[in-house]
Amino acid sequence: MAGGPHTKGCRKCRQELPLAAFARDKNRPDGLQVYCRKCVAAYSAAHYRRRREAMGKQVREKVDVPAGHKLCRTCGEIKPHSEWHRNATASDGLSTRCKACRALRGRQDHLRRKYGLTEAERDELVVSQGGVCCICLSALPEHVDHCHETGRVRGVLCFSCNAALGQFKDRPDAIRRAAAYVEGNAWKPTLVAPGVYRLPS
Repeated sequence: MAGGPHTKGCRKCRQELPLAAFARDKNRPDGLQVYCRKCVAAYSAAHYRRRREAMGKQVREKVDVPAGHKLCRTCGEIKPHSEWHRNATASDGLSTRCKACRALRGRQDHLRRKYGLTEAERDELVVSQGGVCCICLSALPEHVDHCHETGRVRGVLCFSCNAALGQFKDRPDAIRRAAAYVEGNAWKPTLVAPGVYRLPS
């Protein structure tokens, strides 16, 4: 198929196309491949699919994504670029997963790394507590509580109760004195020497 000075015929699709539609090939007399870029891409995709299927691996379907958007392979949603973190090493400059999926994965990794729990195990713990905080018995449990010495998970608490335990440094004696104080049984330690106090029995 003979073309003009600024066009060339593709041997695959038989179309007369501009020279820019062909990739370079220094081994050809005109320096261009015999198939247009579109036909080469289609052939490569078909070859890739056959190879993956022969290996028993899943083949991702091509999805048309509008400009300024990207498909998240984790949640399957097409989202605008504003919903993605930047990644300078990626070909498109964006992360593999959208912000929401990255946040979810981060929470899952945190649970597993810090407490040795999966989300399902944490949810089972919440159900076993009746769906409320173990301490105040009213607020929504959101924070996993654990012993800082042994690492044993004790339960799931609301923000306030979890913060209160942290302020008390997990000291049962201080927590008991606080309970007695709140109940009106306030008492003070007796100074017996500089810096030395006697606690009432």
